Amino acid sequence: MSKTVTVIDTFGFFFRSFYALPQYLKNRDGFPTGLLTGFINFISTLQKQHDSDYLIFAIDSVGPTFRNEIDSNYKAHRKAPPEELTMQLPIAIEWIDKMGYKTLGKVGYEADDMIATIVHFAKEKNYNVRVVSHDKDLFQLIDDGKVVLVDPIKKKVMDEEGCLDKYGITPKQFIDYQAILGDSADNIPGVKGIGKIGAQKLLAEYGSLDNIYANIENIKPPGLQKKLIESKYAAYMSKKLVTLKHDVLENFDFEEYKMDVEHPFLNIYDELVKYEQNGILRTLHAKNMVSHETHQEAVKKIEKEIQNSKKLDFKTILLTNAKELDRILSFIDKDTIIAFDTETTGLDYENDSLVGFSFSFNNTESYYVPVAHFYLGVPEQISRDDAAKAIRKIFDSKVVGHNIKFDLHFVSRFLNDDSLSIFADSMILAWLVNPENALSLDKLADKLLNHKMISYKDTVKKGETFAAVELEDACRYAAEDAIVTLKLYRLLLKELELQNAAHLIQEALEVEFPFIKTLLKMEKEGIEVNSSFLEQFLVEVKDTLNRLTKDIYKLAGREFNINSTQQLGVILFEELELPTGKKTKTGYSTNEQVLNSLKDEHKIISYLLEYREVYKLSSTYIEPLLKLSHEDKKSRIHTSFVQTGTATGRLSSKNPNLQNIPTRTELGTKIREAFVAGKSKKLIGIDYSQIELRLLAHFSQDKVLIDAFNHDRDIHMQTAIALFGEEEASEKRNIAKTVNFGLLYGMGQKKLSDTLGITTKEAKEIIEKYFNSFPTVRAYFRSIVDFSKEFGYIETILKRRRYFDYENASQMLKAAYERESVNSVFQGSVSDIIKLSMNKIHKTIVDEDLKAKMLLQIHDELIFEVDEAEAEVLGERFKEIMESITELKIPLKASLNIGDNWSELK
Repeated sequence: MSKTVTVIDTFGFFFRSFYALPQYLKNRDGFPTGLLTGFINFISTLQKQHDSDYLIFAIDSVGPTFRNEIDSNYKAHRKAPPEELTMQLPIAIEWIDKMGYKTLGKVGYEADDMIATIVHFAKEKNYNVRVVSHDKDLFQLIDDGKVVLVDPIKKKVMDEEGCLDKYGITPKQFIDYQAILGDSADNIPGVKGIGKIGAQKLLAEYGSLDNIYANIENIKPPGLQKKLIESKYAAYMSKKLVTLKHDVLENFDFEEYKMDVEHPFLNIYDELVKYEQNGILRTLHAKNMVSHETHQEAVKKIEKEIQNSKKLDFKTILLTNAKELDRILSFIDKDTIIAFDTETTGLDYENDSLVGFSFSFNNTESYYVPVAHFYLGVPEQISRDDAAKAIRKIFDSKVVGHNIKFDLHFVSRFLNDDSLSIFADSMILAWLVNPENALSLDKLADKLLNHKMISYKDTVKKGETFAAVELEDACRYAAEDAIVTLKLYRLLLKELELQNAAHLIQEALEVEFPFIKTLLKMEKEGIEVNSSFLEQFLVEVKDTLNRLTKDIYKLAGREFNINSTQQLGVILFEELELPTGKKTKTGYSTNEQVLNSLKDEHKIISYLLEYREVYKLSSTYIEPLLKLSHEDKKSRIHTSFVQTGTATGRLSSKNPNLQNIPTRTELGTKIREAFVAGKSKKLIGIDYSQIELRLLAHFSQDKVLIDAFNHDRDIHMQTAIALFGEEEASEKRNIAKTVNFGLLYGMGQKKLSDTLGITTKEAKEIIEKYFNSFPTVRAYFRSIVDFSKEFGYIETILKRRRYFDYENASQMLKAAYERESVNSVFQGSVSDIIKLSMNKIHKTIVDEDLKAKMLLQIHDELIFEVDEAEAEVLGERFKEIMESITELKIPLKASLNIGDNWSELK
């Protein structure tokens, strides 16, 4: 599902809120609060909807804009806003920052231009955009399926149809409509004497302003023609004034505006009390009520907890004396909860090294121990031996870290000891509280503790490492990390209790935290790559690219930069004159969807598609893998697994990403050939068979599905028989397979019709027939949706949660929630089961010192490297663990393959 960006026309929204709510709203000091109340209500609604990935507050800049250079009269006579409004504005703007959100503005431009620029970048990424505004100037941005306007007061969504109903023209005509009509409020002249009806009629007949003037001699009556001729200059100047700039910024990083839905109001709690925002205060208190306590007791308790969570008065203490370090550590024992963090020369645990470490075990002090700082005049530091002794002492206690897997890589290498135990990870706790949280330490501190952390870039000079940071500066930065981790750990445990999800604390202790060690071991092991094979493959790929390049040049009639979308657009749509949509400022779109739609138009298209596939695999996989293999002494690739990278719980991997190598292409298969077993070793691949469908049978208790799996029947054939009958079942098994898996992941009739190349009517009939054949499945899907609507979340097989809120959601959003709620149950449960299997296999390997290494997890498959002589025995043993890891109403099945390289495991 595409990500969603919500952009707020900030001042427009504030003005609208001010006039929408009663002007008599004031606090006990007589300060007006209507605007503030509207703003808080709006943010509260956003929090409930959970329907945005990014939230941006677009603001106007102070002073004149480029439009004043076009016409000095632009907005020249606007009245000053009421004093009650201007009193509240700075407070509301300050709240945006305090709550953890961000504004976006630029000198010389208006908020509308910032919004148009955001829309431009969002479309490039195929994101959906919701523009919160009632400003008609923004109607020009509406693009069905991508950009809509939302009126937060009337709770109305405006799309192309709404624009047509309201103004009688399409969004694409809106600029020309405003150019003709003008706007007296902004001193935009337009065409004098032509109103809304006249503008509508002209655009309905001629389509655009340019076409109106191109046909000026044909326009009747003569009076209308005269008005247009006399106001031509004004019309085109007006068009310049109303046209929004979408290129204000050269680039835009949406990740800086990621929406974290966790408790923004805690950061302005005192001000909510001051301005008597009692509605949201009651909500905060109610949500944090603990069972079996009176309301008043709960309110007092929560108020105290909130205040305590905002207190971060602590001392940072530099420890450079071994005796003092030993004295401080004498206060901890095996039951002490102690936060721990490392500082290193970089992020590469294979090649970078430990510089120092910090720790904290109370709310008032945090310590930094420098070990390997290196600069002119550096004072004496703790010796390597004393540091090692201290770290071992710390890890004999209950160690908590934030993304502690990173720290473990460095300290385990520093100590040459893989047996260190950990107690908890605050990043994983934050993920369990809400799997769509922003999880970095600084963002969580900002959100939950109202504390701005010292930034790395302000501590470490560009081009240097942490080793060059002076000890006092290093202490302030590093010790802060430790105590913030400790505070977050305690606060997040409370958050889980307040969500009535205390069972997830136990899930974390039994599954998620042990899984850190499982992944740590896998990352350290890495997987061997055949460098010579990759080198030869790269030569072949470059030859293929050279051949394709020559073919493309020949078909194009000249040479050009094939990787330049602008140059390619000119070749395809201007020189070869292939059909295309409207040209934009950045050129023609030449994405994969566009090229696929042109397959039958010209022979060059198939060559371009092949070129892109080969080029992407070369640049994304072959060249980076070859580089990484050369950097490792044993030619092993060490990917990093991200435990908290998805809302469903599925693992992701990075540096490099080994989970996205194409599976169904010849080139993807050949890349897998490069991943090999070491000398006298074999690779083992064990892949869960149809695990999602088995979970469907288990959860739904559908008799037909349970019977099919219990008797080991071909489930896709059974479905094909149910849908198409015995005679057609064999030839239509693949259709049945698509339906089986597609419905689990929210595939509707449109997607099914596109996938199978059939009409939507036929797709609808197939889906209906499926649910009629498996009525219990339909009822089960419905039960998931009903549960998510009633309780606001779904649960996986291990009771992990993903949160949804249907309140105030559009019909489109509700449909998306329904699909994702079903999808999340299955994807999340699959990830739970694989984690359980991986943890048990890892423990078995370590406890019994087996000659085996778990290397990779790729979706439903685990890959191992084992001694050749024990491959069959160990493969069967690991397969048995995977099949028996949890008890379902039907058996779990896995397939076992053994080979010399990854491609042989399928």
